[in-house]
Amino acid sequence: MTIVAVIVGQLLDAFIGDPPKFPHPVRWIGSFIRFLTYRFNKGSYRFLKGMITGILVVSVVAITTFLIVYLAYKIHVIVGILIEGVLIGIGLAQKSLKEAAMEVYNALIAGDLNEARKKLSWIVGRDTEHLEESEIVRGVVETVSENTSDGVTAPLFYACLFGATGLWAYKAINTLDSMIGYKNEKYIEFGKFSAKLDDVANFIPSRLTGLIMLLFTKNKTHRSLAERIRLWRIDAKKHPSPNSGYLEAATSYQLGIRLGGYNSYQGVQSFRAYMGKADVPLEVNHIKEAIRHMFIVSALFTMIMGGGVVAITAAWG
Repeated sequence: MTIVAVIVGQLLDAFIGDPPKFPHPVRWIGSFIRFLTYRFNKGSYRFLKGMITGILVVSVVAITTFLIVYLAYKIHVIVGILIEGVLIGIGLAQKSLKEAAMEVYNALIAGDLNEARKKLSWIVGRDTEHLEESEIVRGVVETVSENTSDGVTAPLFYACLFGATGLWAYKAINTLDSMIGYKNEKYIEFGKFSAKLDDVANFIPSRLTGLIMLLFTKNKTHRSLAERIRLWRIDAKKHPSPNSGYLEAATSYQLGIRLGGYNSYQGVQSFRAYMGKADVPLEVNHIKEAIRHMFIVSALFTMIMGGGVVAITAAWG
């Protein structure tokens, strides 16, 4: 029944997305994290306090989700599938990510760079005020590429294995990392456990997603699959994140573009290693290509993971 719920959830997210007036559970998780951070991120033993915070947040979210799903299936299997499907659907980000990327795309098509910079600033952390068109496109493509795993296939990975409970445990880990997993003075100790937990949680999904992208999306270059896989593995390791590089490098080598480069954060410039080869310059249409990759990969990811889970379950049954 779990795989059926996953498919229901994926369809709900792809075609409906998040209900506009419904308070998203991630906000509740964020409020819980802020409360615990305020209470514990001070004094001595901050790493231990941060570890307790991470375990507590993930446990509360997982147990709450499990109880909701369990009670729903107790009512009726159809009710269970629908409730679990809804919980999975609102934990995915295909439609919202597509819409955010397309807002930047539409502004660029209209020739309104200022609007494109503004819309880009809503989905990236870098400074966008002075970016030219190619750099705006790079920001969108990198964001869509990275979040194909973080926002779609990684949640699907845990949903296929453990249902809505697994998905929301992952979302709790991901939210912890986005809120306290920073290497600055405030969070370097308190957020270290959450950051490492997020790295571990994303290890398999990111690599599997990148590989599926290389195998099944349209290759726009002259390079063979063997060469693209070899270069993908090399470039991915250059990224400061142990996981994000596998998405950006795969996108780069499929589209024949180069990602990475110089970014500015609150006026401070930093360099991120280049991903891919610049066979063609970055163009507005590459935004749509990245979105297309996301939908193709997420559908195939569900088929592969779901098929594997069903096959293993049948073999053990």
